[in-house]
Amino acid sequence: MQYAGAYLVAGGATTVDTLLERLRTEGVVEIGSPDLFSRAYRKFGVEEAEDIRARIRLKPIRDPRRVVVFFAAAPTTEAQNALLKTLEEPAGNPLLFIVTPAPETLLATVRSRTQRLDIKGKEETDVEAFLGASFEERIQMLKSLYEHDDDGRDMAAVRGFLHALERRFAEVPNRTDALRAIYRAGKFVGDRGSLLKALLEQVALLTPKL
Repeated sequence: MQYAGAYLVAGGATTVDTLLERLRTEGVVEIGSPDLFSRAYRKFGVEEAEDIRARIRLKPIRDPRRVVVFFAAAPTTEAQNALLKTLEEPAGNPLLFIVTPAPETLLATVRSRTQRLDIKGKEETDVEAFLGASFEERIQMLKSLYEHDDDGRDMAAVRGFLHALERRFAEVPNRTDALRAIYRAGKFVGDRGSLLKALLEQVALLTPKL
């Protein structure tokens, strides 16, 4: 595949590694190249967006162009507007890959200046395994998402998992009960002190095996 410009990729933090491996095998960039920058941001604001812009504008050292791959769980509106400067005025023919759990929630101006790229990462594989598992097996699979306290939880992984479930059930007719449970969990998981375990257990109970 020939890459050019900027891309939006649906996924979680681990999708960055999946994407990097794909780019390596396709000969786009070597892992460890001085012209490659990759990072998973827990928070993505204007400062982070400006850092991305500065890195993209650097002159390549060895490769024909700079390659930047980053994960942002929930980039702020201000950060997205700052990214527009990079998307509108790229310097040096760079490649930019933005990985986020729900690309469709980004600003329309950001989406209109990027291409969608589908990557089957760990999150998608986990969803298929989850939907084929028994309730008891599902609970074991979900422990890694809810067993830590608020500060120790990887909320990007939680949201990525729920968005992947939502996308999967959007293709299944007459399963409004499952979607309702997923929507409810997605609405409240970000609240500090929320009963994440109970919300995810309800998702495990109400989503049918596929």
